[in-house]
Amino acid sequence: MLKNRIIPCLDVRDGRVVKGVQFQNLRDAGDPVELAVAYEAQGADELVLLDVSATAEGRRAQCETIRRVRRELGIALTVGGGIRTVDDVRWLLEAGADKVSINTAAVDEPERIALMAEQFGVQCTVLAIDAQLNEAKTGWTVLTHAGTITANLDVLQWAVEAVGLGAGEVLLTSWDRDGTQSGYDLELLRSVRSAVNVPIIASGGASNADDLQQAFEAGADAVLAASIFHDRHFTVNDLKAQLASANVEVRT
Repeated sequence: MLKNRIIPCLDVRDGRVVKGVQFQNLRDAGDPVELAVAYEAQGADELVLLDVSATAEGRRAQCETIRRVRRELGIALTVGGGIRTVDDVRWLLEAGADKVSINTAAVDEPERIALMAEQFGVQCTVLAIDAQLNEAKTGWTVLTHAGTITANLDVLQWAVEAVGLGAGEVLLTSWDRDGTQSGYDLELLRSVRSAVNVPIIASGGASNADDLQQAFEAGADAVLAASIFHDRHFTVNDLKAQLASANVEVRT
């Protein structure tokens, strides 16, 4: 069995890492290359880089930023933002991505997932789901366009459909928890875990090692975090040491 992964996330806008709550009130968090190098040195298992304004601005993720990061980074890199076509995926891979995450374009045209998986492999095809608790509080709805549009899609049904089309991994973000440091949405995690059999990356709400442990116990294969690393509350190795002491299997 593969050990659990810890993945720092770089939300990038105009070539700088930013962080906010639900992508609002964004503040500068540093240079993406400097942070990528620092997080790899701290023991990060992978890195996710998301161009948070690419879709809204109708453009591809920034190629030069990806290339700059890739030149200095030795660990796996997942990139997302602004993807509309299979050519966009190829372009990101050529720029240095190992995996590509797709959200809005997949919702608009689900067959894009199948095309990605066919041309580049399921291991490269990451479905990003931004999930918001619905008004009735009976389930979760898919958000697109960096959380600005509510799609008429149930998260669990969409996850099952997308995995059936070829998504090899799910990057599952609780929109309600994003940037809040209030812990992962464990009910959301358990629900998606029971619905699909591919790896799940939990995102949104990490505050400390206990949150990470609870996410792994709820079914996550990896955890994504940003604020706790950018604000230097913990290093990756700090969290790995705490998790190991709690008998949670993590990579070393």
